[in-house]
Amino acid sequence: MAIRLGDIAPDFSAETTAGPIQFHEWLGSSWGVLFSHPKDFTPVCTTELGAVAKLKGEFDKRGVKVIGLSVDPVSDHVRWVGDIEETQGTALNFPLIGDADRKISTLYDMIHPNANDTLTVRSVFVIGPDKKVKLSITYPASTGRNFDEILRVIDSLQLTAKHSVATPVNWQHGQDVIIVPSVSDEDAKTKFPGGWKTIKPYLRVVPQPK
Repeated sequence: MAIRLGDIAPDFSAETTAGPIQFHEWLGSSWGVLFSHPKDFTPVCTTELGAVAKLKGEFDKRGVKVIGLSVDPVSDHVRWVGDIEETQGTALNFPLIGDADRKISTLYDMIHPNANDTLTVRSVFVIGPDKKVKLSITYPASTGRNFDEILRVIDSLQLTAKHSVATPVNWQHGQDVIIVPSVSDEDAKTKFPGGWKTIKPYLRVVPQPK
């Protein structure tokens, strides 16, 4: 069954390259990113894991824990780590889940039989501190992900969770945002005392709240 936005991310226990975990306990009060890989020792996955390792400091700044998964056992992951460091110029610095029995992949609907009935697609789940799924993206196995975009979305999710705003098309951190329609002009005067620009009654632009 597909996981929808707002659903509680299913909990699970797993073996990882950093030892055994209970997923919800491992997340604690942090945001989290769970992302799957079709298979170990494959070219696109190798580049993705290297890229995420290089971005680890950016995820840390945002209070986000990152964890990967593939349908191979942890013993294979451990051998693969050396290839990632050699080819991508960075050591793996976050856990990789071993899911050889495909229990977690099935739980999160990461295996799409019409694409491949044995390998996971490239799924991404962003999970909030409340353990609810805030974002899910599915890529085909042939297409590497853009993790700069995933960081951008996390910036938006964290901002909009705290303030009564939405982020417009192609928004980047620090740019103007939009006051959500549910906030009246009267309430907006309190929430945004610096004022805003009204383009249409439903389109009110305001500097990003600090």
